[in-house]
Amino acid sequence: MKPAQPAGGGQTARAAGRIAAAACLLLLLGAPLWLGWYEPGLFIYLNHSAAALPPPLWTGLSLLGNGWGLLALTSPLLVLAPRLMWAWLFAAPFAALLSRGIKAWLDNPRPAAVLSRDRFDLMGEVFYNQSFPSGHTLSAFAAASAIYLAARPLAGRWVHLLPGLFVLAVGVGLSRVAVGAHWPADVWAGAALGLLAGALGHLLQQRVGPGWYRPHGAPQIGLALVLLLTLWQLASSTLDFEQNRPLQLLLMLPVAASLLAFAALLWRERRALPGLH
Repeated sequence: MKPAQPAGGGQTARAAGRIAAAACLLLLLGAPLWLGWYEPGLFIYLNHSAAALPPPLWTGLSLLGNGWGLLALTSPLLVLAPRLMWAWLFAAPFAALLSRGIKAWLDNPRPAAVLSRDRFDLMGEVFYNQSFPSGHTLSAFAAASAIYLAARPLAGRWVHLLPGLFVLAVGVGLSRVAVGAHWPADVWAGAALGLLAGALGHLLQQRVGPGWYRPHGAPQIGLALVLLLTLWQLASSTLDFEQNRPLQLLLMLPVAASLLAFAALLWRERRALPGLH
């Protein structure tokens, strides 16, 4: 028996198809970039232009393309709207497969492997290979498109705010050029493939019934445990850049608050069960 579909499931499935088609078109339109027609000039221009803004802006945006950063940022959805949090988690395996698979297959050189250090601004650890596509950008666009598709039928009069998800994802992509980690082609391809991963994740989520999102169910309990691990990572690790340490500590607050709210929700549900008063 097929699981119950959310209201508007057919419409959002068609929306997923449109996003997947847009991803393919975007990838094709980016051909001049990934063929290297404008490099290294375009990279150097964008990288130098980004220097007009403070470095913590770019390193902080990059953190939002990191898996731990995404978990922290979306942690309130564990209680407030679990369907939306799971939307990007269903897209995550597709994003990881596309990113890691293509990176390993092509093994393209990064800017640091091609340009001398005095020609561009570089922040954080130096990487030399596996440039294409940008994994941070791919993750950000996968999350944005998956959450957009899941939230669209539920947003009502707030639906016009949803494109802001993609504005944030664009910021993540630009940050990867600003910190000197990726060529514009890597970011463009990451955006296109991220849209595709989000659409695929949405189609996978349509196969899941409402029981998946129940607080006492195994998926939600497992996700809460992952958020506990996220707390530890934020506290004990440096995610991408040393400049991100204050932001990591700040992101611990919504994660901790979400876990406390989830524990309270579990306690209330347990108290409501017959025979457990």
